[in-house]
Amino acid sequence: MQKQTVAFSKESSNLFFHILTRCNLRCAHCYINRAQHGETTLPIDTIESWLDIFAGQILDGCAAQTNLIFLGGEPTLHPDLAQAVKYARAKGFKSITIDTNGYLFHNILDKVTPEDVDVISFSLDGATRQTNDAIRGDGCWDAVMTGVERAAAKGFACSMIYTVSEKNIHELDLMPDLLKQLDISRFFIQVVGIRGETRDTDARHQVSKETWLTVIPEVAEQIAQNGTTVIYPKVFLHPGDTFECAARVSHNYFVFPNGRVYQCPVCEDFPLHSFEILDGALVPRPQINETDLFGLDIPEGCVMNKMIQPGNLAYDKTGAPCHKIACCLLKEEITP
Repeated sequence: MQKQTVAFSKESSNLFFHILTRCNLRCAHCYINRAQHGETTLPIDTIESWLDIFAGQILDGCAAQTNLIFLGGEPTLHPDLAQAVKYARAKGFKSITIDTNGYLFHNILDKVTPEDVDVISFSLDGATRQTNDAIRGDGCWDAVMTGVERAAAKGFACSMIYTVSEKNIHELDLMPDLLKQLDISRFFIQVVGIRGETRDTDARHQVSKETWLTVIPEVAEQIAQNGTTVIYPKVFLHPGDTFECAARVSHNYFVFPNGRVYQCPVCEDFPLHSFEILDGALVPRPQINETDLFGLDIPEGCVMNKMIQPGNLAYDKTGAPCHKIACCLLKEEITP
């Protein structure tokens, strides 16, 4: 096995494209904020014109390859998702992923092929039906199990996302066997974010620093031993470590149906977006926005975390932070 911290890259970009905010579920840790991002379902001609903006970008003087992730809400609720996928493939995106809760609406698996979609990524938040459905809603466990089986049978590469909280971390050590049975190629462990429509619900049951550092690396190694690549956020830096913000180095765009474009997902509860899409063009917003904050250096690491999620921080008797919070996009990867 090989463990590495995944470095930010200037040569590629990532487009996280929310083509709608509608969803059939109401997960306990949902990060979508409809008060900020509206309830619009983008028409297919708008989707295609927005894809044109990000396809074949020139970044830092070089042609960039953009990874595209279709998100919602639940993206398969969009009746034209298959057309959007095929359009994106024709435009030359480096990779195309569909994130789904497993229900796979509109017979999406019958409308696209593994040549169209690089990865179908399923969300599962418990190793048992009882735990998962308590978080995501009745029937979700069965939908994911059936969805993965159908997708794999059709030759699609499948990944899985597990958002860790106090409600489900006790089942994380059951995931290695389940992932092996499902033939999942990549497993993403996520930390609960204090944002979205349910941001004030018991602080989302975030796990402690001690629990995270004890449990996550150990289970990740077990999963990798079974042949699945594991990716999880670094989260905590030591005070002497160098903090690096993804927005200073790489190119990540979080696009919402109302035309807001963020570079940092932690900001999505606020009108701090760096850009907006107007008349088919990506337009920088006037000050003050998230861009003005990316260059600030503070002992706590991530400025956004300090401002928006200060409960994640702890201080010693001198007032110095006990640890730095890493950029939320900084990942650890363990490959088999």
